Amino acid sequence: MLKPKIEQHIKTFKGDQVALHKEEKEYVEKHQLLEGGMTIVEKDAEGRFTDAYIERSDKEFENLIAVETSEFLHQPLTFLKTNKKEFIYLESKWFELIGVDAVSLEVDDLFGTYEALLGLKLQKKYDKAIRSYLQAELQGENAKFALMFSAEDGLWNFNFSLNDVKGFTEDMTIGEAYQFIYEFLFKLMEAIEEK
Repeated sequence: MLKPKIEQHIKTFKGDQVALHKEEKEYVEKHQLLEGGMTIVEKDAEGRFTDAYIERSDKEFENLIAVETSEFLHQPLTFLKTNKKEFIYLESKWFELIGVDAVSLEVDDLFGTYEALLGLKLQKKYDKAIRSYLQAELQGENAKFALMFSAEDGLWNFNFSLNDVKGFTEDMTIGEAYQFIYEFLFKLMEAIEEK
């Protein structure tokens, strides 16, 4: 799961310094994954998705509206409430690192909540572990998520409301919201790996 992917990521660095974001840094330190003499330089979270592939599309027909640059991530998250007929699709090597193919972000038409939609690359046998984590971590009596395994794709189709995740605020930028999603998914993968 996480450990082999992070070990492989560390191997991509030359020399004795490894540049990692907070989540990976804490994981590497916790599991003592660095070889002797190597040190970690912590990278700023704001730069995580600078090389991501970003699309804005129409929700009804999934027609592409625009391919965006990383500058788009500085838009306020409320952009999605102003443009309710759109969703944002983001692919990144960082999501691949934690077993996620890509993440779409939209506002639910009925409830007005911010929804993350993604494919989670985990075997079907992790069903109970995933559900247990979500039930423990998502807040509120009406915390909602949808989780369905697709044998055809070999991944979990997973949707959840950001509004139900502790620490979420609508004051975020789109980039901060994607970082928030990444942190939540990283912790999910780490919790499943530790079980």
